[in-house]
Amino acid sequence: MKVKVLKIRLDDAFIHADQQLLDDFLACHQVFKFESAFVKQEECWSVILYYDELPASATIQVLRNGQPATPKDGGSNQSSVGEMKPMKYAAGKEEPLTADETKILDCLRLWRNRKAKEQKLPSYCIATNSELVSIAKYQPASADELRDIKGFGRHKIENFGAEIIEVLEMV
Repeated sequence: MKVKVLKIRLDDAFIHADQQLLDDFLACHQVFKFESAFVKQEECWSVILYYDELPASATIQVLRNGQPATPKDGGSNQSSVGEMKPMKYAAGKEEPLTADETKILDCLRLWRNRKAKEQKLPSYCIATNSELVSIAKYQPASADELRDIKGFGRHKIENFGAEIIEVLEMV
């Protein structure tokens, strides 16, 4: 297990770049635990991530009949201990959002910001930008389908799954 410390600055000039750095890091690493604290002197969040590198095979999509496999059609990847694990869906950064997906993403961001304010947490602790984009594109119909999205495990689904599905149903 390795440790990484990131600083998320709240200033508008830095927050998007810092969020993107965090999203990129999360895409390449398996985070087991995180801790965060607000640093008043620097007006930022300090985030400590405990992680392992994802195996190279985790970032390569499995091909079926010459087509990339996706979680909805049963794609999978090999874990480092040799067991089969379902491949989690993560929206590609180059994929443009449709008008409907943009509307969903806007609603999800509003929900996330409200939830973060209620819990006195930075918004990325509720869900990262890339996770919200993946939800907007994948449009899960149930909490069980949220499990197919990269970044959503038991904890996030128990705490936020019902509300996310409610937001999706309202849009």
